[in-house]
Amino acid sequence: MVSIRNLFPRLRKVHRHNVETFTSAPLAELSGSLGDLGTLLPLMTALVITRSISLPATLLFTGAANILTGVAFGIPLPVQPMKAIAAVAVARKFTLEETAAAGVVVASLAGILSITGLINYANRVAPIPVVKGIQVGAGLSLCLSAGTKMLAPLSWTGPWWGDNLLWTVAAVVLLLFTFAYPRLPYTLIIFSIGILLSVLSPTSKTSTPAVIDIPILHPSGQDFWKATTTASLGQLPLTLLNSVIAAAALASDLLPSPPYPAAPTVTELGVSVAAINLVACWFGGMPTCHGSGGLAGQYRFGARSGASIIFLGALKFILGIIAFFEPGPIVSVLSGIPSSLLGVLILAAGVELAKVGESVNTNARDLRVLDRANSWDGKRLKELGETERKERFMVMLVTVATLLAFRNDAVGFIVGLVWHFGSKAARRVEEWREYREGRPFWRFVGHRHEESARLLEHGEDQVIA
Repeated sequence: MVSIRNLFPRLRKVHRHNVETFTSAPLAELSGSLGDLGTLLPLMTALVITRSISLPATLLFTGAANILTGVAFGIPLPVQPMKAIAAVAVARKFTLEETAAAGVVVASLAGILSITGLINYANRVAPIPVVKGIQVGAGLSLCLSAGTKMLAPLSWTGPWWGDNLLWTVAAVVLLLFTFAYPRLPYTLIIFSIGILLSVLSPTSKTSTPAVIDIPILHPSGQDFWKATTTASLGQLPLTLLNSVIAAAALASDLLPSPPYPAAPTVTELGVSVAAINLVACWFGGMPTCHGSGGLAGQYRFGARSGASIIFLGALKFILGIIAFFEPGPIVSVLSGIPSSLLGVLILAAGVELAKVGESVNTNARDLRVLDRANSWDGKRLKELGETERKERFMVMLVTVATLLAFRNDAVGFIVGLVWHFGSKAARRVEEWREYREGRPFWRFVGHRHEESARLLEHGEDQVIA
C-alpha cells in the first residue's frame, strides 16, 4: 500500500503521465477506453432487463470508479461485471437485494484478505506458471465465449443485414490493419458503427422494465444466504485470481515501470474492488471488479494511461444522468449493438490476454534477478535448463486445460499447484535415486542448484519472485 507521505507525489506523477499520454495519442486512448465493452454491455444489459440492478446507479457508480481508478493508478485498469454473479443473477432473476448481497459478500471477503495481507502472501507464494495459466485460461475462455455465444449463431446473411458473418469478416480485416497502423482507433470505429446499426435495426425497440431510480437497499439475512450459496462462493476465487492476482501480474508485464507508473499491487487492487462494491451495491449498482481480460483488451486497442478510462468513466456518468430520467432508449441501443462486432472485440481481447503465456520461460517476473555488482538493470534473467523449462510449461498447460475443462478458475489454480509441487517432488526423488547409485554430486543436484551457485559466484543477490 502507498503511504500517505508518498501518496501525493505518486498522484502528481500519475497525472503527468495521463496528460502526456493523452496529448500525444488521443485517438489511441479513446479507442482503448472502449476495448472492454464486449464484456460490459451484454452482461449489464441482461441484468437491467431482469431488474437485478439499477441502470442509473450502475452507470453513475461504475463511471465514478473508472475516473478514480484512472486518477489513482494511471493505467487502463477496467471496471467490469463480476461474471459469475451476473450469470447466476440473470439465470435466477435475482432481486436488487439479492444481487447487492452477492456483491457485498465478495467485496467484504476481498477487503479482509487484502487488509490482513493474506492475498499478498498468496501472490508471493503462487508459482508464476500457475498464475500465467490462469491468465491464458481466462483469455481462451473469452475466445470460446465469443465464438459460441456471439459468432456461432450468425449466418452469412442473418439474423439481419446489419448483423451477420460478413460484418464479422469486415471487423477482422479492419483489425488486421491495426498491425500496420497501430494508432488506428479500432474500437472507436467499431463502436460507432455498432451504435449506427443498432439504431437502424428493424427489430422492435420494446420498452424496458428497467429500474430507473437509485434505491437504498436493505438485504435480509435470507438474501445474504441465497446470494452467498448460489453466486458469491463461485465469484470469490474468480475475483481473487483473475481480478487481483492475474491483473496485477499483467499490469506489470504490459506496462512496466518505468516509463509507466508503478503497477498496482495485489493489496491495492483488492482494496479497490472492496471499496467500489461496498459503496455501489447498497444503491443497486452492478457488482464489479477489475480484470486481466479487460486490461488486455484496452491495452490491445491503444490505451496506455488512466486517461482512457477517465474518459470512459465520464461517458458512463453522463449516460447515468440521462438514464435516471429515461433509461429505455439507452438500453435499447446498447442491447442492439450487433453480436458480429462485439464478438470480434472479445476475441481480440482474449487473444491479447492469452499471449502473456509466451513469457513463462523468457521474461516472467520470477526469472528477473538482482545483480549486486551492477545493480538492477531490468534485463538480467535467470537461465533455465531444458528440464525446468518443460516443467514450467507443463504446469501452465495443465492449469489452462483444467480451467477450461471445469470452467472454474479455482479448480485450475488448485490442480496447477498440485502439478507444480508434484513435479518438484518427482525431480527430488529422481535426484535422490541418482545419488544412491553413487553418481557425482553435480549430476543429481539439478540445474536449480547449479544456477544458485552461479549467482553466488558472480555476486548476484537473489531471484525476484
